[in-house]
Amino acid sequence: MNLKKSIAAILLLLSISLTLPAAAYNNTPAATPVETPAAAARLEAIKARLIEIRGMDKTSLTYTEKKDLKNEVKALKKEVREGHRRGVFLSVGAIIIIILLLILIL
Repeated sequence: MNLKKSIAAILLLLSISLTLPAAAYNNTPAATPVETPAAAARLEAIKARLIEIRGMDKTSLTYTEKKDLKNEVKALKKEVREGHRRGVFLSVGAIIIIILLLILIL
């Protein structure tokens, strides 16, 4: 019985070690987002505003003005990040579950 367990464990380790590197390798190129002229103009405006904020002399500002600038920078950076996230992303597990459900239904 001990020999059977050790062979099963070795086979399990071999199968995992062979499938994990293959699953980790992604040979599909990253999709480049297509930007509309309006989106490109908005990004340029955001960049210009961020450069303007960085160039400001913040020593003469009050606490509330500094806080407002900090919140504005956070909002602009969030808008830039969300602008690049488009589409629906499904994990491999979700795709497998969807395929299994389709097979069971059909």
